[in-house]
Amino acid sequence: MIIEAACVGRENELSELTGRVADAAGPGFVLITAPHGAGKSTLLRRLSEILRGRRVRVAAAPELGDPAELFGDDPAALLIDDADHADDAALRRLGRLAAARPQSRVTVILAAERSTPAIADLLPDTLRLPGLDRSAVAEIAAARGRSVHPSLLDELTRHTMGRPREIVELLDELPDRLWSRADAALPAPAREVERVRTALTACRPETRRLIEAIAILNDPDSLGTAVELSAVGDVLSAVDEAVGTGLVEPAAAVGPAASALAVPTPVTRAAVLEVLGPKRTGLLHRRASELVADPARRLHHRVAAAPVPDAELADEVAALAADRGGAGEWAEAAELYREAGRLTDEPLRHAERVTLSVDALLADGDCLTAGSMVPTVESLRETPLRNATLAYLAILRGRSAEARIRLDRAWGIVSVEREPAIAALIAQRYVLHCLVRCQGERLVGWADRAIDMAGTASPAGVEAAAIRGLGLAWSGRTADAVASYDALGRNVRFGAQTQRVAIGHGWLQLGLDEVDSARTSLETAVSMANLGGSKRITLWALGWLARLRFVTGDWDGALLTVAQSRELATTSGITLATPLADWTAAQVHCLRGDREAADAAVAHSARLAGDYEIMQIPLLLAQAQIAEAAADYNKVTRVLSPLRLLAEDTPALTEPGWWPWVDVLANALVLDGRLEAADSLLRPHEELADLRGHRSAGARLRYARGRYLGAIGDIASARRKFEEALELLDGLPLRHDQARVNFAYGQTLRRAGKRRAADAVMGNARDIYRSLGATAYVERCDRELKAGGLHAVRGDRSSAELTPQEESVTALVASGMSNREVAAELYISPKTVQYHLTRIYAKLGVRSRSELAALRR
Repeated sequence: MIIEAACVGRENELSELTGRVADAAGPGFVLITAPHGAGKSTLLRRLSEILRGRRVRVAAAPELGDPAELFGDDPAALLIDDADHADDAALRRLGRLAAARPQSRVTVILAAERSTPAIADLLPDTLRLPGLDRSAVAEIAAARGRSVHPSLLDELTRHTMGRPREIVELLDELPDRLWSRADAALPAPAREVERVRTALTACRPETRRLIEAIAILNDPDSLGTAVELSAVGDVLSAVDEAVGTGLVEPAAAVGPAASALAVPTPVTRAAVLEVLGPKRTGLLHRRASELVADPARRLHHRVAAAPVPDAELADEVAALAADRGGAGEWAEAAELYREAGRLTDEPLRHAERVTLSVDALLADGDCLTAGSMVPTVESLRETPLRNATLAYLAILRGRSAEARIRLDRAWGIVSVEREPAIAALIAQRYVLHCLVRCQGERLVGWADRAIDMAGTASPAGVEAAAIRGLGLAWSGRTADAVASYDALGRNVRFGAQTQRVAIGHGWLQLGLDEVDSARTSLETAVSMANLGGSKRITLWALGWLARLRFVTGDWDGALLTVAQSRELATTSGITLATPLADWTAAQVHCLRGDREAADAAVAHSARLAGDYEIMQIPLLLAQAQIAEAAADYNKVTRVLSPLRLLAEDTPALTEPGWWPWVDVLANALVLDGRLEAADSLLRPHEELADLRGHRSAGARLRYARGRYLGAIGDIASARRKFEEALELLDGLPLRHDQARVNFAYGQTLRRAGKRRAADAVMGNARDIYRSLGATAYVERCDRELKAGGLHAVRGDRSSAELTPQEESVTALVASGMSNREVAAELYISPKTVQYHLTRIYAKLGVRSRSELAALRR
């Protein structure tokens, strides 16, 4: 007996349906369609519970009963399950009753596997119930007391197509020990096996053979091969009967080829193979390997037919795995290496192939599955490959110290002469290690070693070359970096390896202000995620695409990209790129005034505790952005000061255009009154940005220099710097930078008494911030405009006696800010704030900050 799952993963559908019932202005019909076992009945029961307290009628077809009675007392909702089995005449009477009572506000919700003519006559809105996603499947598993390995959780979701009934059946039927394995093969539930057995037994022999052949081949485009494999004579009759069983469907329903047949679900296919039995399944796979044309598919059938180790077959499978890895198709390579290991008896060769399988999983970005196999790899004899693989996992998990120890050990014991391919692989892992440490020259050195040993066409050589350009740029060799990607683009034009070139090129283009080109490259890299691309590469592409969308003002798009990144990071187990995505999320949220969401993004990254620079830098920048949005410039200084020390050994922090921290720290130092420190920080970076001719970095540094010059009273020079900054940004779609420069420029002009000019510039900043939805800074612009006096609000009796500047001070103090924070926010000194407060207290008749806050509540 199957115990039903709770109604999980259906929050959106329940919200939609309850909203339809609540907002009904007249009678209406909604049809919920989904395959058998997808949870339609459970959804209706849960909806009935939610609507309890209202008048709800529940009916089940085919005994629909008298529609007039169901409509009696004008119910708020009428829920009809299995509507496709209801009497057509009863459904038509239901439609006529609804038409005759237009004042009725009843919502009729029907659940069915498919629509029928009688249902269609009701003109219902259709709500198609999708399969449950991974998180909902995990919730069901937890509710049933199962601890499922993350990789097996993905497989359970795919295998069942998210259908709750099959999920629950498998969770209840299979033993505990299976769910902790990453590579377990899932069978069909006992109910489905019995259904398939009954259907096959009822078929004519040649129809049964055709269904079995289709299940063995598992290829919608192979009907001709299936006919040959099954030796069917009367093909059309067999096809008609096979489709009638429901065990196969025209591929138009499950794939692109309308003339082919396929088993509709993985669970049904597993049931067919179980009914076939191991011996018959093996014979059919062996026969299929002689019929199919594709070499890879032929080999897969031979592997499926091999019940015991086979050295010759194992060598063929390993060779194909190497070929697939060379093309960047790492997921398939991992599976092939795993099969090769299963077929290998010789211990050293077996260990090598198991390790290569884990290494391929990591190259694909599947850290969760690879991580589950670490105990197996660690139990093997120490080899350079073993150490390089474990170092790779440490890199992807953000563990710099562990990765360095394992890499050094691997390099120390490898023989470059005897094992050039393994040596090149280790060198390429050093390249990755240097990349995420943001070390340019060391990256280039290891990349050159990898390419020299492996050549430009090998996987290690291609990846090293795809990263090498970034090392060149971080070493100040921008022209060489551009040329290297141009050459790679000509040489690597097809296959999954192009994703690696696209992300490297896009990252470089974004760093060089080539925004449109960067967008194309990064979107290309993301789009290849489903075309054999690596999850690791996809995560980097998503992280930098989110940054691009942030700086260009597409903040909603940036948050959507961050959400994609977080989901992929969860399913892959790769934490390395998460702080990059969280930095963008934190910036958008705090600028839009959602401090809670911004803090949550920072906390998410902080929990990872990775020690790579590529993780620490964006985390610090996110924390600084939140502090700056709160006008806590002393905290900005504390947060970013470690970057000054880190920059001494991290070239990417000093080369302009890669990490925007200098202008943020210099601005905070100025507003915190530490002018000499701001000046000394800016000088070397200004010189380098001018030497490189970098536009956005030059604009940001001029913005900070303008702040400094305004603070020391050199208004003419400050205006010149701000104007230069805006000129550098002209033509670049960097809207956040444009708003930031205008805001600082307006504040500086207002402090100098240039109120009319300040008003115009601050208005520009406000317009940009408003278009971005940056409510926190729109409010700050409004306070600046009001403090300038040209836009003072009239008619407010509570503030009639206050000057615009006093009104701004009052609002900020009443919100809980300290004098120092108010001074930083309004770009005045703390002494000036205290002077204004003394006058405000006298004018409003209050004696303390708490009384002032109470007056303004």
